[in-house]
Amino acid sequence: MSTLMSYTRKDTPVHRLSGFTKLVFFLLWCITSALTYDTRVLGVMLAISIILFRISKIQWQQIGVVVKVIAFFMILNVLAIFLLSPYQGCTIYQSRTVLFSGIPGHDVTAEELFYFLNMLMKYFIMAPAIFIFLVTTDPSEFAASLNMAGVPYTVGYAISIAIRYIPDIQDDYHKIKNAQEARGIEMSGKARLLQRITRIASILFPLLFSMMERIDVVSNAMELRGFGKHKKRTWYMAKKLTGADVTVLLSTLIFCILALFITFYDGNRFYNPFIG
Repeated sequence: MSTLMSYTRKDTPVHRLSGFTKLVFFLLWCITSALTYDTRVLGVMLAISIILFRISKIQWQQIGVVVKVIAFFMILNVLAIFLLSPYQGCTIYQSRTVLFSGIPGHDVTAEELFYFLNMLMKYFIMAPAIFIFLVTTDPSEFAASLNMAGVPYTVGYAISIAIRYIPDIQDDYHKIKNAQEARGIEMSGKARLLQRITRIASILFPLLFSMMERIDVVSNAMELRGFGKHKKRTWYMAKKLTGADVTVLLSTLIFCILALFITFYDGNRFYNPFIG
């Protein structure tokens, strides 16, 4: 379980790319998917995300975690939108096709479902990009890449430490959870949902204290070694850009520009299949 959200060293084309390349790809990818609501563009991006999952050889157990996280936030988002603004899709696509009546004032329309489909595709595009970035990028090499991009090395080092501690936080969470279950506090699927949420939330406080203790130890150690004294530093894990990096950077830039052009060329970022 400790490796679900941590870097795993593998020999794949994605792992061999520079952290700088993956950072630029991640930023451009997320910005493009956030700006566009063109279903055709989102479909292509979703297909590319699936291909990247296959190329990076991520374990099925890890993919299952991503799907669960996406499903959880998507359900919350859909419920909130449907309850507060049930005809938002109709407003966007300027038509209303009622499929069946729900609660008063909340008819289920084809436009609303199509809007939800686009949102679902966005989740399955952005979340895998974040996940792939985390599990294929060495934290030390990522810090060097951030510094290469002009980010102060102190900031890059802080971010790399945060990424490096993700598996440790997972380990602490499971240790505390197991300790609670050993005392007879049920946290598995046998307990009611509200009980599970309440009991899992109670883990956050000891987990927070554990994280603060780790931060204090690391910050004291870095301060004793004079970290941050000089304006520049060298990097043992720095990786130079290769031909593959340049190819990926150029391809990503061209794709994102083309995707945004297709999205906004008619002045509306929503693809509307409901107008003839």
